[in-house]
Amino acid sequence: MKYALGVDIGTTGVKLVAISKNGEILHEAQRGHDLVSRKPGFAEEDPNLWWRNTLELLEEVVSYLGPEAVAVGVSGMVPTLILLDKNGTPLRFSIQQNDSRAVEEIAFLKTRVDEDAYFHRTGNVINQQVVFPKFLWLRRHEAEIVSKTRYMMGSYNFITYKLTDVPTLDVNWALESGMWNIHEEHWCEDILDLVSLPQHLLPPVRRPHEIVGGITEAVSKATGLRAGTPVITGSADHVASTFGVGAIEEGDMLVKIGGAGDILFVCEELLTDKRLFIDYHDVPGKYLLNGCMASSGSLVKWFSREIARADYGALTNMASNSTAGSRGLITLPYFLGEKTPIFDPKARGVIFGLSLSHNLGDLFRSLLEAVAFGFKHHVDVIEEKGKKIRRVFLSNGGSKSSLWRSIVANVIGHDLIYIPKNPGSSLGVAFLAAHAVGMYSDWSDVELFTKERELQQHDPLNHEHYEKYYWVYRKLYEYLKPLFEELYNIEREMSEDERKAF
Repeated sequence: MKYALGVDIGTTGVKLVAISKNGEILHEAQRGHDLVSRKPGFAEEDPNLWWRNTLELLEEVVSYLGPEAVAVGVSGMVPTLILLDKNGTPLRFSIQQNDSRAVEEIAFLKTRVDEDAYFHRTGNVINQQVVFPKFLWLRRHEAEIVSKTRYMMGSYNFITYKLTDVPTLDVNWALESGMWNIHEEHWCEDILDLVSLPQHLLPPVRRPHEIVGGITEAVSKATGLRAGTPVITGSADHVASTFGVGAIEEGDMLVKIGGAGDILFVCEELLTDKRLFIDYHDVPGKYLLNGCMASSGSLVKWFSREIARADYGALTNMASNSTAGSRGLITLPYFLGEKTPIFDPKARGVIFGLSLSHNLGDLFRSLLEAVAFGFKHHVDVIEEKGKKIRRVFLSNGGSKSSLWRSIVANVIGHDLIYIPKNPGSSLGVAFLAAHAVGMYSDWSDVELFTKERELQQHDPLNHEHYEKYYWVYRKLYEYLKPLFEELYNIEREMSEDERKAF
C-alpha cells in the first residue's frame, strides 16, 4: 500500500504518522527524548538523538507497511538553532526556542537597532526567541565551535538534511529567526553583520511543500525506504498542526490547550501587530497571526500536583459544581511571565477575590477560566485588526475536558469545532508531502482526516456574564503591572545569601 510519512521533532519526543490516499491514518509511533538544562535559562537538546529516533521510527513503519512510501515531510520546534560542521554533524547541542541565555546580547542589540524599523521589516521584536542574539552569545562564549560551523539550521531542517544530504531552511525558520525581511523575502544583511553571521552559513530558503531531495542510499539501507523517495522542505510544528485540523481559509482559527496555550488565525494578507507573532501558512499565499501564552496546561498540572494534591478528574468534578466566574475568583495565568499579547516576563500569577467561602473547585475553575480569558485577549487583538473569526477549531490535551471546552466557548463567544483524534503537526506535514507528489490535489482534502468532530456551542447569556469578569481580568493586570516591576527588582537585587537569611 502506498503511503506518505510525517515526522515531527517535538520537545519531548519524535512522532511519526503514515497516511493513505483515502484519509486513513495507517500507523502512528513515537520515541522520547529529554530537554537538557545545564545552567539556569539554558534549554538544549541532542540533535543526534532526534536523528537516531527518526531512523528507528522509519525502520518500524517500513516493517509494518512495506517500502511503498511516496513522500516524507518533517515538522518540528522553531526557531531552534543547530550548528553543523562540513560533514553535517552537530557541533554542540541545539539551542531551543525557549532558551533565555542571551540576556546581555539582547540588551546590547536593543541599543544598536531601531526597533520600530526592525519590526516593520521583520514582523518581530528583539526577544529571547529570535535566533541572532543566541548566535552572538555563541560568538562570545564558544568562538571555536562557531569557527568550525558550515551550516546553521533548525530542528526539522536538520532531519530533512540528514534524509537527503540537501541543506535547506524553510520560510518560517527564516521569519522566526528575526533576520528575514518579510516584505522582500531576503535576509537582513545589517542584522547578520551586527552579529558577524556570514550569510553562507544559512542554507537556501524554500517553501514547506517544495520537494528538496530524495532519501539517500545510506538512509535507504538503514530504514528500508526506497532511495530517491521525495522529501519536502518541511514545516514549523505549530503551522503544520493548524493546517492539519483544516484551518486553511481566511477567518479560521485554531486554539490549542497544551502545556502552553496557542492561538492561530488564518489571514490572506501580511498583517503584523507587536502584540502577536506572524508566520507563513503552509498553504501558499496565506499567513497566520498567532499568539503563545507561556502557561495553560502546565498551570493546571502545577495546581494539581503542588496545591490541591488531587488528580485532574477529581478537580474537574469539583469545578463543575462551581459557577461561571468561580464565585467571584479571577486568576491571572502569568505563572511563567507572559508572551503574547502582553510580552511581560515580569508578570506573575495572581488569584484575586479569595474568601473563606471558596473551595478547591472554585480555585481550579478559576484557572481554567484564566486560560480562556487569555485566549479572549488574543481574540480582541485579532478583531481590533478588523478581522472576522469564521470558524474556531480546538485541539491538544486540555481540549479533552468537556468543562474546559465549554468555558473557552463561552468566554470567547464562539462555537468550537473539537477534533478528538488528531495527530497534530505530524499529520499536517504528512499531508504536505502527499500533496507534493499528487496523492492529494486540493488543500481542503486535509479535512478527510478530521471527519470525527464535535461541536461545542457557546451560550450567549453565559458569554455576556463572562464579559463582566473578563473586564476585571484585563484591569487587574494593568493595575498590578507596576507592582510586578517592583517585585522583580526586589528579587533581582537580593543576593542568594540574603534569601537564605530571611
